[in-house]
Amino acid sequence: QVQLKESGGGLVQAGESLRLSCAASGGTLGAYTMAWFRQAPGAERSFVAAIQWNKRYTLYAESVKGRFTVSGDNGNNTVYLQMNNLKPEDTAVYYCAADRFSVPTMRERSYSWWGQGIEVTVSS
Repeated sequence: QVQLKESGGGLVQAGESLRLSCAASGGTLGAYTMAWFRQAPGAERSFVAAIQWNKRYTLYAESVKGRFTVSGDNGNNTVYLQMNNLKPEDTAVYYCAADRFSVPTMRERSYSWWGQGIEVTVSS
């Protein structure tokens, strides 16, 4: 059973940066794919970015390409989401997710384990 806990959210102004962390425990993460999703107020949850832990394959939603970077720290079992040039439309609850497959996917239902989520608010 993998447990995920997000941290690093908060309130920032448009154009600023924020780094989210997702600490994972309860499993060997070498074969896992870790992903970030987000859910804006009144919207469905949507894919943001993913990284395959060992091979470092990455995948990004078009809306965040060039602004967000996903990375992992094997030693700390932690995955990060560096968010630069934030926009008000990035305001959402951000969720960390994980599952055992070798190629990242945007498909929400593919991920078995989820964190509780953390709020990110970007003011204009």
